[in-house]
Amino acid sequence: MQTTSLASRLRLSIGRMSRRLRQEGGGGLPSSQYSALVTIERHGPLTPSELAERERIQRPSATRVLARLEETGLVERTPDPSDGRSALIALTPAGSALLGEVRHAKDVYLEQRLETLTAKERATLEDAAEILERLLAE
Repeated sequence: MQTTSLASRLRLSIGRMSRRLRQEGGGGLPSSQYSALVTIERHGPLTPSELAERERIQRPSATRVLARLEETGLVERTPDPSDGRSALIALTPAGSALLGEVRHAKDVYLEQRLETLTAKERATLEDAAEILERLLAE
C-alpha cells in the first residue's frame, strides 16, 4: 500500500473514531470546552493565555470558553501569585468528575466494540496503538 493511501485511510478512520467517541462520551460539552478541561487537567493550573497557547486558539476565544466553564462550575479562577493582574484556572471537583464520567463512557463503548473482535484482531490493534503512540510522541 502506498504511504499516501495509508495516510488517507488512517486520517479518515481516526477522525471517524474520534467523532464517534465524542458522541458516545456525552458530557454535554462542546468539543472546545471539553478540550480546554482536558488541557487544564493535564497542565494546570493555567493562565488564560497559557490555555490559549496550548489549545492553539486566540486569547478572546479562550476567555469565552473559560467563562462558560466557570459558569457551569467546572473550573475556578484564583489570583496568580506571580502576577496580580492575571488568574490561574484549575478544575473544580465537578470538572474532574465530569472528565472521569466521559472517559468511562468512551472506554465502555470501545470495550464493547473490541469484544466483537478476534484475539488476533485485538493483538493487531494493540500493535497499532503502540505505533500510533510512537508517531504522536515524535
